[in-house]
Amino acid sequence: MRTIWKGALTFGLVNVPVKVYSATEDHDVPLHQVHGADGGRIRYQRICEIDGEIVPYAEIDKAYDDGERTVVLTSEDIAALPAERSREIEVVEFVPSDQIDLLTLDKAYYLEPDSASPKAYVLLRKTLEQTDRTAIVRFSLRQKTRLAALRVRGEVLVLQTLLWSDEVREATFAALDEPVKISAKELELSASLVESFSSDFDPTQFVDEYQQELRTLIDAKLDKGDALDTSETFGDRPEKDSGGEVIDLMAALKASVERSRAARQGDGAASESAPKKKSAKAKKAS
Repeated sequence: MRTIWKGALTFGLVNVPVKVYSATEDHDVPLHQVHGADGGRIRYQRICEIDGEIVPYAEIDKAYDDGERTVVLTSEDIAALPAERSREIEVVEFVPSDQIDLLTLDKAYYLEPDSASPKAYVLLRKTLEQTDRTAIVRFSLRQKTRLAALRVRGEVLVLQTLLWSDEVREATFAALDEPVKISAKELELSASLVESFSSDFDPTQFVDEYQQELRTLIDAKLDKGDALDTSETFGDRPEKDSGGEVIDLMAALKASVERSRAARQGDGAASESAPKKKSAKAKKAS
């Protein structure tokens, strides 16, 4: 991993020097645009509308237009902002972890201690674990002031930027304005359906099927060219029933519960009938 920022995490008079790393990465297959007629690659250029010249990125500044006047802001102007010069991640408060709205969570970063002794880093990590609190911090990164949640993941402190309150839209839907009556039986069946799907979440059990199929398609086209018949690669797959509006909710719930139970029973029977592996001790005895 490559360090993207260095600074100090501060709470009270405690100063924790840290390095910041991106905690996530994109696994999508890299694709670019081409002209369908001849395969020529599509390029985007920065062209000045006054002289028609292509402008190097290093010569591009930012500007604000209020409708009557335009103010040009150079990179030196922006670098002079006090917030931009700050290298501090300031803890402003510690809040109960369940008060963080998941909708506001954005980009995640790992923090690594950047000092001879990680004691202050470990102390803060253990304090957050023991108190079940999340630290709300303020800092500047890439020409933006950011609010973030500082929490613990394993042995590491994770900084997760938060959307500002005015960046989250309010959800107002007319369909939810009228009261809806839910019967006790409907709730019971719905809870039973939830129970039939209940499990401990293991993210490693899920894969990005679209990206896997895209890679399969690319490999097949590299092998057979444009004459590829995709049905040979993927087979003829029936369209999934999108469902549509449920007319009889009770009937749909009952059918869903029964189907889920049957699937679970089938999985159980398959696992029982599968040949069991001999232990190392049993193999040795035989």
